[in-house]
Amino acid sequence: MTEWQQRLARRIEAARGDRPVDLLFRGAKVVNVFTGELVSTSVAVFDGVIVGFEDRQAREVVELNGAILSPGFIDGHFHLESSLLVPGEFAKAVLPHGTTTVVADPHEIANVAGVDGVQFMLEASEDIGLEIFYMAPSCVPATHLETAGAELTANDIERLAQHPRVIGLAEMMNFPGVIFGDPAILDKLDRFRDKVIDGHSPGLSGASLDAYLCGGIGSDHECTRLEEAREKLAKGMHIMLREGSQARDLEALAPLVTAKTKHRCMLVSDDCHPEDLLEHGHMNRVLKRASELSIDPISGIQLASLNPARYFGLRTLGAIAPGYQADMVVLRSLESLEVSRVYKKGQLVAKEGKCLLPDPAAGVKTELISMKLGELREDDLHIQIEGTRVRAIRAVPNTLITEEEILPVAERQGAAVSEPERDLLKMVVIERHRGSGRRGFAFIRGLGLRQGALASTVAHDSHNLIVVGANDSDMVVAANVLRELGGGLVVVRDGQVEALLPLPVAGLMSNASLKRVVELKKEVDQAALELGATLEQPFMALSFMALPVIPKLKLTDQGLVNVESFNHVPLFV
Repeated sequence: MTEWQQRLARRIEAARGDRPVDLLFRGAKVVNVFTGELVSTSVAVFDGVIVGFEDRQAREVVELNGAILSPGFIDGHFHLESSLLVPGEFAKAVLPHGTTTVVADPHEIANVAGVDGVQFMLEASEDIGLEIFYMAPSCVPATHLETAGAELTANDIERLAQHPRVIGLAEMMNFPGVIFGDPAILDKLDRFRDKVIDGHSPGLSGASLDAYLCGGIGSDHECTRLEEAREKLAKGMHIMLREGSQARDLEALAPLVTAKTKHRCMLVSDDCHPEDLLEHGHMNRVLKRASELSIDPISGIQLASLNPARYFGLRTLGAIAPGYQADMVVLRSLESLEVSRVYKKGQLVAKEGKCLLPDPAAGVKTELISMKLGELREDDLHIQIEGTRVRAIRAVPNTLITEEEILPVAERQGAAVSEPERDLLKMVVIERHRGSGRRGFAFIRGLGLRQGALASTVAHDSHNLIVVGANDSDMVVAANVLRELGGGLVVVRDGQVEALLPLPVAGLMSNASLKRVVELKKEVDQAALELGATLEQPFMALSFMALPVIPKLKLTDQGLVNVESFNHVPLFV
């Protein structure tokens, strides 16, 4: 027999009762995600796998005394880079909150470092306690309207798919490419036609949606309206109900979850900022919010365990049943969803809010440092006046969607300038990966800065350098600080750095602990608020102003983008 067959034979012996099990959880109320019931029983674990429910001889007995035993939580759509943490630090952050598996889309780091970036994520997430599966990034660059640090061809992503933890094709953001039959997009769809293909189609409906679905798309996490979600579900899509740090759609979509539809729904976070991880948790926070919105707790757990496992073909995950991996969460009650212990493959990995695993080894790959940018001068931010009015981006609180406004612009010595008293600020996106120094200019309302400048290398999806400010001199200082550091977030006032969060890993992530990252993140956010910023998370809001796949008006290094028409539009009207 092979080694695998020998292990299987021993498991079957343990299931029959002919071999002692490793662990016996006694006195549990088990969440049965197949029947939707709580069942009082024991759970036997051998070799990291659940082998039965009856009491039997065990090397160790865990008395639960009526506590709830739930399957480990699965986040079916997540961008790990949003946590600003490398995988090992992220695992330490989420395991105590009951998350045992994540399906991640690494297109953020892929847009910076290409295949090397994805390989870094795969290597950095080996043996960290948390199981991280990846989807091969489908759109790098996300569009032709920006300059990314790399391009992933169909051959590239097919090679990535040979890795056992790469399980499908990540969100197909280029929905126009699918709808109109772009040959390069069809090539990628062809390579993954026998695997899971995630979607990304905000607002798509009718015949356009039909055409998109004919490409083999299986899911959508971008629904913001109930009617949109109902149409997509009725046409066969699995709907991911998103409740993240930046986009919170669960309240609008909760009525979608009924006894007839819940098997086609999942709870996901998409993005989770470090301060939310530290203060509120991860999927346990999403589950609590679902419960507040009248999704019963057992159904909520099903949406965050069995359903994503089934969708992604993770056959041994997502349930407490014989033959399933022993990923389990001990909850004090279904009402509080308070996590007391977490088991991964039968091993206790977290207890009372603390991760029990050793600190992971973490290192920065020098090839992931992407900052090919010369020193900037104020002249580099000069916008020559070409009219009296400009298209301005209007930031909208608590959503990724922006609006467009046509506004008069101030002139100084032949240049268009910020007017902080009108909440009209200059914004520039500077290409940082290829050494071109290409710059796109815009004006933005809704950030509220009255003085100073903010700069960041977290700027979805290509993650070029984005700078916004009340004056050019502070904007230049902010940009040059990050140029020297290799990336991060910075606040500058009167030529001085007020606060700084270095992100040396591709300009996206830190090697520091969650606690330290949150400390620095709060400092930069507080410094931005002291400059007058009116949004709760000014830097995270800023990071989405360069995302040309979410309507309506965005800015890339190539200029202003009207996302609805999917083309560049002039700054001056």
